[in-house]
Amino acid sequence: MPRRAVVTGVTGQDGSYLAELLLEKGYEVVGVTRRLSAPNLERIEHLRGRVDLRQADLLDQMSLLSVIDEVRPHEVYNLAAMSFVPTSWTQPVLTGDYNAQGVTRLLDAIRRVDTSIRFYQASSSEMFGKVRETPQTEATPFHPRSPYGVSKTFAHYITVNYRESYDLFAVAGILFNHESPRRGLEFVTRKVTDGVARIKLGLADRLSLGNLDAHRDWGFAGDYVRTMWRMLQQDVPRDYVIATGVSRSVGDLVETAFGHAGLDWREHVRTDPALLRPAEVDHLIGDASKARAELGWSPAVDFERLIGMMVDADLARHRAPTPPLAVGASTR
Repeated sequence: MPRRAVVTGVTGQDGSYLAELLLEKGYEVVGVTRRLSAPNLERIEHLRGRVDLRQADLLDQMSLLSVIDEVRPHEVYNLAAMSFVPTSWTQPVLTGDYNAQGVTRLLDAIRRVDTSIRFYQASSSEMFGKVRETPQTEATPFHPRSPYGVSKTFAHYITVNYRESYDLFAVAGILFNHESPRRGLEFVTRKVTDGVARIKLGLADRLSLGNLDAHRDWGFAGDYVRTMWRMLQQDVPRDYVIATGVSRSVGDLVETAFGHAGLDWREHVRTDPALLRPAEVDHLIGDASKARAELGWSPAVDFERLIGMMVDADLARHRAPTPPLAVGASTR
């Protein structure tokens, strides 16, 4: 009998890659989506018919209980979140409700239905914030610098608390930045690669960015979801830092992306103070030694290949012909 997995946030970047991986491994995959007037399914369109989509919401305890009780999964991966850091300053309460209390609701649903279900929580390098040491490990103290980081810290610790209090197999992956052509356009990596594509094709001339000196540890999302799965296959539940161990600045990102397209970034990029964060996280770099030793973690896609992949995908997207209007459609 195939194993069953519930994936919240299945329509996002990580959710789509994880659903692909689980299907390849023979799982029955149930994707949890929120009720929206215009569903956002483009990242999993190629999986339609293979993923069972169920409606539930991290704000609604009963909907989570219903899905867990009906599906009776072997594994639950919680990838749903208010994930764009700048928005967490304009919507801090909602960010906390989704990212912090939403995780509590999901964990409690598992506790009430079946304590043998294994649970993965998507923790974040943003929890380290104003870093106490470099590089950051599982033992590095947290000092989040945004409502998003604070909410993820609560979610991380409530996962640990349910593991220790109720003997759940509940783990948290402290994933550093991971990107792909499926990344949302609001995130800096995709903002840059999309901007490069538009400039290359004559659709734009300038790209406005915030802090070019901020450093991040960037990897490929497709590599990272494999480690999420591995964490739930272990004999003992443990939390892990997942990172490449290489730190790059936003300036490095810009230079690599523009260079891939044969452009000089200095002719097109300007900094805009309005895009700076109220409290910046300056230097994130992870030490994934524990994951390398215990999970066999090894990223397959390096930074240059990742950014080139994203630029090429955005160039192809902007070059694609605009779909014709449907019969009877109006442009007004």
